[in-house]
Amino acid sequence: MFDSLSQKFEKILRNLRGRGVLTEQNIGEALKEVRLTLLEADVNFKIVKSFIDRVREKAVGQEVMSSLTPGHQVVKVVWEELRDLMGRQHAALALASVPPTVVMMVGLQGAGKTTTSGKLARLFKQQGKRVLLVAADPRRPAAGDQLVRLGAEQDVPVHRSDRPGATRQDVVRTCVDGVMRGRDQGFDLVILDTGGRLHIDDELMNELAEIKGTVQPHEVLLVADAMTGQDAVSMAEHFDQRVGLTGVILTKVEGDARGGAVLSIRAATGKPVKFVGVGEKLDALEPFHPDRMASRILGMGDVLSLIEKAQEAYSQEEGEALRKTLTSRTLTLEDFREQLTQVNRLGSLNRVLDMLPGGERLKAMTEGGAPERQVEQVVAIINSMTLQERRDHTIINGSRKKRIARGSGTSVQEVNRLIKQYLTARKMMKALTGMGGRRQMAQLLRSH
Repeated sequence: MFDSLSQKFEKILRNLRGRGVLTEQNIGEALKEVRLTLLEADVNFKIVKSFIDRVREKAVGQEVMSSLTPGHQVVKVVWEELRDLMGRQHAALALASVPPTVVMMVGLQGAGKTTTSGKLARLFKQQGKRVLLVAADPRRPAAGDQLVRLGAEQDVPVHRSDRPGATRQDVVRTCVDGVMRGRDQGFDLVILDTGGRLHIDDELMNELAEIKGTVQPHEVLLVADAMTGQDAVSMAEHFDQRVGLTGVILTKVEGDARGGAVLSIRAATGKPVKFVGVGEKLDALEPFHPDRMASRILGMGDVLSLIEKAQEAYSQEEGEALRKTLTSRTLTLEDFREQLTQVNRLGSLNRVLDMLPGGERLKAMTEGGAPERQVEQVVAIINSMTLQERRDHTIINGSRKKRIARGSGTSVQEVNRLIKQYLTARKMMKALTGMGGRRQMAQLLRSH
């Protein structure tokens, strides 16, 4: 989602960092580019103006201008203001002191509300919570059927009561019965997947207001499509005025949206983004951290989120084996293949690259191809090598490269490119594990 935005920010801020001395004039020129970048990302112009004014006030202050590294100080100011624009800190789900916590999902039809309900159920089930899904749109059996399928995939029960020609009172009764079942059967979380429409209308809003007034949910979360940009922001304002929101979940963040909804919605509505949907699979829902998102936008990566994903994907024994490999300074092609294969357990490679500092440049190395396809090709090439070749790349001469290329369905040029990438990775590992970095890396891996 933020590929274009990140590239533009990185270019602007790289120019600032490269200057030994900053003046109000060149800071002003950089901020003009930042302003244009944000407007192109579909951020509301009033929010952009306020953002630029705050950055300018801090960037031309005495503390920054007199710093030994003024360019880096300006980058810090931009990062802080981006973080504050999106909410400053993570807004967690408000869990009830006495279970169950009732979460009411609202939104327009097609925003991904039912799928997001299933994702949220999975997220909290992984945390050891007992979750009950409620199909709170009895007029539309297809929505209930979809929720039942999502529940069955992860062994989460679904409460439903389809009634042809159901009235508003029937919908409210379904929600009340679902919450009572959750309380009586000891569930920790009850998620109400309410009905949506293709447009906002009074009938929908009155129904949602009555459900909220009767059930008194702890959270009312709007599911909004990030691809709609400023329309998502205006819709959030409308839902908040009529129903009252406690937070927002933005879906399709992994798509081609320009970023305006993520950057604007907190400032425009005062309601925090609590989660973001980053894919279609059930595991593609992430808690929203404004500080980490600001780092991603500025091309600094999001190593904390990557570590959390690794903790979920790897056992302690596997983590220790990885630590030994990374600190041994003898990374072989066999190890290289193994680590690439294991990265798939962290999810989409594009998502992993987004979390790495300089991830945009790493994506560019795929030469326009899908990163997952590139990994498959690398694994195929290494699989076509003999055990001796995988453990000692220096013996791979011209004739061996031709054989490896034939066996993997690639070309000698692609085999050469792989070996070059492997040697670059090995050199990076030597740099990280040398000159005291080895001890620090080992401590980091152990601590996480």
